[in-house]
Amino acid sequence: MSDKRPSQSTLFEKAVPIARQAAAAIRQIYEQTLLTKQPQFVSKSDQSPLTAADLAAHQIIDEGLRTATPGFEVVSEEAAQGHGQDRQQASFWLVDPLDGTREFLAGNDEFTVNIAFIEAGRPIFGVVCLPVSGVCYWGGAGLGAVMMSPHSTSLSALSVSPKSAKPLRVVASRSHLNEDTQAMIKRLGEVSLVQAGSSLKFCRIAEGQADFYPRLSPTCEWDTAAAQAVLEGAGGHVFDLQGRALQYGKRNVLNPSFVASHRPYEDIADLLVVG
Repeated sequence: MSDKRPSQSTLFEKAVPIARQAAAAIRQIYEQTLLTKQPQFVSKSDQSPLTAADLAAHQIIDEGLRTATPGFEVVSEEAAQGHGQDRQQASFWLVDPLDGTREFLAGNDEFTVNIAFIEAGRPIFGVVCLPVSGVCYWGGAGLGAVMMSPHSTSLSALSVSPKSAKPLRVVASRSHLNEDTQAMIKRLGEVSLVQAGSSLKFCRIAEGQADFYPRLSPTCEWDTAAAQAVLEGAGGHVFDLQGRALQYGKRNVLNPSFVASHRPYEDIADLLVVG
């Protein structure tokens, strides 16, 4: 395995088209599913659903990245068994081919393709594509972040809101708004809830449409890496409840509880109390 980072042009020029290709394959299957109204899926060992769209996107991304960047391991949620050591390489691709499979099955359009490049435990670059709208976000800390729609040839630079909106715009999960998360949101005072599915929650902050995303229920590394890179490229922050950076390539793939925010930990530490 290689420990040398791919060039910036490789990150942009290879990963983004591969993510778009995977998104197009997902959209085709999604449209067929809507027509038949008979979504087909199986349950994985953790009882999460797995569809043909997950597998089609995985194959496109896995083959595409291995060809484009030989020497770098591709760690995908859909091939996670046996990848513990691969995730502990110094540098590797971390992929969720279809983030939000429940949204896919529910037909609410808010699911994404996530591709991140991990270096020394941090996501240095990420791309997030929405199969239905065709919108893609990409970037990383020190690289900036951009958004591009399928109907435009120009890039829109992303930047978090420089000041807190009043009320604070809190993005919340449609499926995972548990008691601890509700308790934290209550501590924030008057808020405006912005609901979104999958990794789109990070992107809402990156594009200045939300301010704060608390996640106090389980996620895995591939759920967050790509969108975290986009948010950090837009000037945002992601940290656990003690203000520590999320680490990637851990022996345990689960993330701790965390907050994504337009402001650094020091500015909002007093809000991060559960209960």
